[in-house]
Amino acid sequence: MAAPHDDMFSFCVDPGKVSACVDVRFIDNIKGKGLFAKKSIKKGDTIFLERPLVSAQFLWNSLYKYRACEYCLRALETAEENARRLSGIPGLSLPNPELCRVRPEKHQACPQCQVMYCSSECRQAASDQYHRVLCLGPSQEDPDHPINKLKDAWRSMHYPPETSSIMLMARMVAIVKQAKDKAHWQKLFSHFCSRTGNEEEEIAHKLLGEKFRGQLALLHSFFKAALYDDHLSRWFTPEGFRSLFALVGTNGQGIGTSSLSQWVHACDAVALPAQQKEQLDSFIDQMYKDIEKETGDFLNCEGSGLFLLQSSCNHSCIPNTEASFPDNNFLLQLSALNDINPGEEICISYLDCCQRDRSRHSRHKTLRENYLFVCSCPKCVSQMDELDMTSEEEEEEEGEAEGETEGDEIEDEMTDV
Repeated sequence: MAAPHDDMFSFCVDPGKVSACVDVRFIDNIKGKGLFAKKSIKKGDTIFLERPLVSAQFLWNSLYKYRACEYCLRALETAEENARRLSGIPGLSLPNPELCRVRPEKHQACPQCQVMYCSSECRQAASDQYHRVLCLGPSQEDPDHPINKLKDAWRSMHYPPETSSIMLMARMVAIVKQAKDKAHWQKLFSHFCSRTGNEEEEIAHKLLGEKFRGQLALLHSFFKAALYDDHLSRWFTPEGFRSLFALVGTNGQGIGTSSLSQWVHACDAVALPAQQKEQLDSFIDQMYKDIEKETGDFLNCEGSGLFLLQSSCNHSCIPNTEASFPDNNFLLQLSALNDINPGEEICISYLDCCQRDRSRHSRHKTLRENYLFVCSCPKCVSQMDELDMTSEEEEEEEGEAEGETEGDEIEDEMTDV
């Protein structure tokens, strides 16, 4: 019951090589499909590089002047421009500016609407794929344009920290509208994990938040007014829109790019005399302190995308792979965190390092609330028969952060065990 080879591997950089290394298999009706190793994979190996079917920058991120290529999300600011804006220090000068990989001379704007691209290749790719449908031309700043009204409605319901974008759904529609083979693209989108009606409702409410859970119908009306197409009429029914909304919420992979981060990594790789290295490290440390004081944690150009092969990776609290974006664009790299044997499932983690170190109860609570499933990875299974009581300090922190009483947490804990 593996998905068709041509579909699942078609957006990888080297499909033939990747398909010889990994395989997509159906596991069961609960987990659905999974990704498995077909041969030995060594720690540190790149398992695959994959482009998304579709991606989009988050709307608030764009509004706050995190300049990114409209197509590939590559950061458009130079490292120095980025550092100056984030730190609030206009005269900040970075040492070794030649290590910045941003090339402003290659940037191009859409002649009609003036949105920016990192290269002529990205501008052409966007035009060929979806931008002819979504280009607003001289109406780019018109608040009454249906697409701008849709964006404003989304921003009014989905505040930072952002986890998705209505424009990811808009681009899905635009891709099918522009495609010669519309059935092919609809088939590609159908490979992503689907949910039951109740689960779709929960995911939609999670994306919008408790305050706006009743606003899905309003968002649907703006979406339909801006983008309706007869070929996709099922996506524009209330049920179809909810399903599309849940598809993006379930399968969307966060993308982060930063010219400054790239510059820092390049500095780390430069061989310098000890004293110069110490001075450079001290400069970078102070720069990040200034940025934290001025901007906080919002450092990157951020968006999300739908990746066919990566979406088949299931969660584990002890993942054997991790995804990253080393090229400062939307190209996803999946790398092995440890040796992987043939036949072993390839897993990522939906939790960050701090969350993975917490109690099983806390991990399960986060996964239930955000992803609507109960984890059965080896780490969780091994803890099933343990009491797994969190410390008083952790319970207190969780209670303060999540607004729960200690009694509720203990009741949930005993139910889980």
